[in-house]
Amino acid sequence: MSTRRPKFRPEAWLASLALIAICLISLGNVIVRYATDASFAFTEEFSVFFLVLLTFAGAAVAARHNQHIRIELIEHHLPKPLLRVVYVLQWLAGMVVLGITAWYGAIFALEEYQWESLSPGLGLPSWIYVIWLPLMAVAIMIRMTQNLVDRQRGKLDEEVVHES
Repeated sequence: MSTRRPKFRPEAWLASLALIAICLISLGNVIVRYATDASFAFTEEFSVFFLVLLTFAGAAVAARHNQHIRIELIEHHLPKPLLRVVYVLQWLAGMVVLGITAWYGAIFALEEYQWESLSPGLGLPSWIYVIWLPLMAVAIMIRMTQNLVDRQRGKLDEEVVHES
């Protein structure tokens, strides 16, 4: 009997928790609005934050499983040596975009912290929301790199099935 350790994917857990939080916040707000004709003040601010977090965490999961949108026609018709070059070019393009996102996101989060900016709805420190941008960009970069290594070795994720 083989004991296979489950994959620990913190971004998958984060996405799941964000989705659960959105559902609970929205449900609570609907119930309170229906019962009292009032609504919670924090729901929109938190829901938007959790939706952005869910999007970035989901993007990290998709990057690990090679499931981001791309044109695969070229990939299906190239010989292996050229295919490996295409994989590296795809990875480089992603690294540039996400590197810029992480860099400027970190600067933005630091500025929000230094300026002691507060969110308009609840008056919470804005950096609490913004810090997730560079963190999740780095998470996506890590998962893209893991995916590149697997693709260069010829391994495909077991969840990915190519239909030709």
